[in-house]
Amino acid sequence: MTFDDRDYFRATPHDAVLTLWFVSAAHPEKVIAASYKADRGFGRKYLAQLNPSWPITLIGQFSLNRSAQASSGEFYIVGLPGVSIVQTVIEDASELSLIDDKLRTSLPAADVYAFASNADTGLGGFAHWRGGKLRRSFSARRERVYEDVGLPEPFEAPYWAGEKAEPIGGIALPFEPIDLMEEAQRYWLGFDMATSQDINVVAYAIDGRPEPKLLDHPESKKDVSALAALATSKLGLGSKREYDDYEDVDEGEPTGEELTRFAEATGAAARRFGKDLTRRLRSAVDAVKYRIRHADRQAPPAEGREDTGQVPGEYLLDDGETDEKTKKNDANRDLYDD
Repeated sequence: MTFDDRDYFRATPHDAVLTLWFVSAAHPEKVIAASYKADRGFGRKYLAQLNPSWPITLIGQFSLNRSAQASSGEFYIVGLPGVSIVQTVIEDASELSLIDDKLRTSLPAADVYAFASNADTGLGGFAHWRGGKLRRSFSARRERVYEDVGLPEPFEAPYWAGEKAEPIGGIALPFEPIDLMEEAQRYWLGFDMATSQDINVVAYAIDGRPEPKLLDHPESKKDVSALAALATSKLGLGSKREYDDYEDVDEGEPTGEELTRFAEATGAAARRFGKDLTRRLRSAVDAVKYRIRHADRQAPPAEGREDTGQVPGEYLLDDGETDEKTKKNDANRDLYDD
């Protein structure tokens, strides 16, 4: 089966992702540079006013210029001081001048800019209204121009001159329409979305889908005292010692890495209270690390034998005093502590 040109163009889909910019600020690029956070309530109110019958579902919050574009039945929205953005999908972007007035005038603004693209079909388009009056509208694929209203803007000249793309012959345009759309965006808004700060938006669905469930992580709610109690219990340092190395570990208990961080943090905090306390805490940290490394081989003290808590490498005399070698090491540490 063959198609003539008219049938072919009628069969080509004209759906596209449409991004509307409602701008009243003199310098929208400065508003974007301020990195405002999107307000979820703004988007809900906007959609409720646009169509009260829509079932509105919050589906996420992310960067507009670092994420995938909106899909059918979705709206990405943000309202900023003097600048508001609405992104969605429309069924026909071949004539942007005919965008539904209810959507185009849904927010008050001195200037309204529309940018449309479909990477699969190569459709690209842009339009500008000032004070409610259309100033420029262009929409095309490389093989055909669908709409060309108003005088070309200065930024269009190098594209029409064939300076921005390789020629492909025939009646094809000397540029890619999506490239021209992106140039219009840079020219009118004053910045490049590809290199600008993140533009935070809130995403909503209007097709009745359920709201995504967010998983709760109970381990993030542990406080320091609970972590310390579990650590001392597992290492045999507290009154309730555990010596069964083969016992099942409860989910969410601290790992060896967590215990090491806890011990090191304790040592770091203690250094503020004097050299003497620092020296004692350093020995305690060494003891904790040693017990972590040898946790698999830990055993309870033999019956009738007192557990001194001695760290390997530290020699005690009968009277409990450290030998001369240990004293010299402590003296050297004092020099570095100073």
